[in-house]
Amino acid sequence: MEKYFTIDMLALRFARNTLVFSLLGLIPVLLTYVALTPGFSTVLLDGGAPLSRFLRQVVTNGLPVVFLLNYVSFFLFAWIVATPGRSYKFSFIVLADLPVRVLSFVGLHALIYVLSADWFGSFGGSRATALRVVAPTLVRSFLFENISGVYLYATLVSALPLYVTAVENSEGLGQLAKAFPGRSGSVLFAFVIFAFYVIAMTAFAALPVWWGKA
Repeated sequence: MEKYFTIDMLALRFARNTLVFSLLGLIPVLLTYVALTPGFSTVLLDGGAPLSRFLRQVVTNGLPVVFLLNYVSFFLFAWIVATPGRSYKFSFIVLADLPVRVLSFVGLHALIYVLSADWFGSFGGSRATALRVVAPTLVRSFLFENISGVYLYATLVSALPLYVTAVENSEGLGQLAKAFPGRSGSVLFAFVIFAFYVIAMTAFAALPVWWGKA
């Protein structure tokens, strides 16, 4: 990954590499979602309006969300790699990456849903309806129940190298990770951190749902 993302790389090349890895992370998860959703593949293979709406949703919603979240994480990854002699505490990961991921994932969905209502007439063309469905949609995404779950887990392609590198450069977690063979400890901690991000995002998205029922 250090070959493709460096802090002194041209911005256009960095963005191109981010786009490539975003597609590599998105397409397999997307195909898995289609395969696991009963009857969905048959509907898409028939073409027509369902296929065009599906592709439009992926291009206008999924790819921008995945790309922007990956860009931030890849930039942080490049920054850490650029200073190999420096140690990072776990708080660096929590304060620098996780809040950005949570707020960006929810905020970008809200923005894109509103724009979709304006441009494509989605949600009955109502901005209010578009905003109302954001929270319940994202709450279910962690269970892979909707296509937002695809976008959520597709960002693992950038989270994993960032978290593995951050763990290995951390004073505390780095020592704990060395208790496991090879880099398995760092990878395990990286998955745990990503799971924490998924939980945090779900909890944040659930707040409006809970507030509405209170």
